[in-house]
Amino acid sequence: MAFANDIGAWHCRISNPQMSEITLKVTFMNSLIREEFPLRDTQSLRYDLLDMISDADLEFRLPGNNPSLGRLCCEIGEVEHAYIDSFETMRIDWSWRHPDPIMASSVDRLRSWYLNMDSQFETVIARYTDDELNAKTIDRGEWSPSAYVQFQIYREALLIFFARSSVYIRALAKPYNAKWKKMIG
Repeated sequence: MAFANDIGAWHCRISNPQMSEITLKVTFMNSLIREEFPLRDTQSLRYDLLDMISDADLEFRLPGNNPSLGRLCCEIGEVEHAYIDSFETMRIDWSWRHPDPIMASSVDRLRSWYLNMDSQFETVIARYTDDELNAKTIDRGEWSPSAYVQFQIYREALLIFFARSSVYIRALAKPYNAKWKKMIG
């Protein structure tokens, strides 16, 4: 009998001289994947935002000391990167910045980057058991929430980003789609 662990599954291979080899696959999901990965629904609002704007819109700046809309979109990507990394290293590091300066000026590049990170995020979270989600802590400097709470904080960061983005969309006189109106207002 041999065991192998795959993300979210255990494989068991049983060999018996009287029988052919049997492989069993037992799939498990932690509660975040099972119950909360409608996070995809929340993350999907970024794609709705990108559908509402053009590359030219990414250059738009609100008055005062505000980033361009493209830079704001890069910031939420950098935040997601920090959270993904925090679930792997057990500490959050806010210092990483996307190395491609063109990222903030391309809707297509942002979309591709977000898709890649969303997949990475789910893969990282799927590695945790429910016990680990509640027992493991992530060092945020001044405090260390559980991995479960860290996940919830990330969701709140997305909601803050959507609220900020709404101001830009309104200033650009772009219409909100129905989903955006329902979820963000």
